[in-house]
Amino acid sequence: LSPDCSFICHYRCRALVRLDCSGPPGTGDEDDGTEQALEKDTNVDEPSEWEKTELDQAQVEQWIKEYNSQINSNLFMSLNKDGSYTGFIKVHLKLVRPVSVPATKRVPSVQAGRPGPRTQGVKRRTSFYLPKGTVKHLHIFSHTRASEVIDALLRKFTVVDNPRKFALFERSEKDEQVYLRKLADEEQPLRLRLLAGPSEKVLSFVLKENETGEVNWDAFTLPELHNFLRILQREEEEHVRRLRHRYAHCRQKMQEAL
Repeated sequence: LSPDCSFICHYRCRALVRLDCSGPPGTGDEDDGTEQALEKDTNVDEPSEWEKTELDQAQVEQWIKEYNSQINSNLFMSLNKDGSYTGFIKVHLKLVRPVSVPATKRVPSVQAGRPGPRTQGVKRRTSFYLPKGTVKHLHIFSHTRASEVIDALLRKFTVVDNPRKFALFERSEKDEQVYLRKLADEEQPLRLRLLAGPSEKVLSFVLKENETGEVNWDAFTLPELHNFLRILQREEEEHVRRLRHRYAHCRQKMQEAL
């Protein structure tokens, strides 16, 4: 059990785990708390104003020309002969929990020189926190979906976690208010980028944990689920212990009063 992040691991698996705990919660990204306080909307069911806009071939060409005239870099959009177009999107990675990547070094077994049959079959991986302010530019097509953008980002960072644990959000600022909306899997980020223009305040993309209010338990592995059950059991036992202590204290006070 780590004192900082409360990571729980089987004692025989400790040598196979590499977890970079960055300290207690709240010592990381100080801006996240401010943004969460300003957050207005995370409703995936309400399409944005750009999602409702329909463009024909001539309009797409005109929008691309206007878009390219507003940027000061070489991250232009290009129109293809088949009517599709390509361009770049910038994604901010704001992940609270650590991500898992394949271990780069051979991890020593618990018993040096005697690995044993049980440790040989364990898939070694390393867990770490992505640095604050991590961003990534992706070159994608107009028909690239939000789910495919998530897959591409995970491949770029060699993250082996299930893609369903993450979600792509569109972020906008208006009247000193931050608005966040989770993109549906089928939405096309490059199309939103084109319609919104290059301004990051008008529209930016953020990769976050997929907090839907209801946990998607199918996205976790069996060892993770067993760990969650043990954590819940410990929390329940601690809660019961505190309740019993409180009632015993009240009972003692009433007996002293009598």
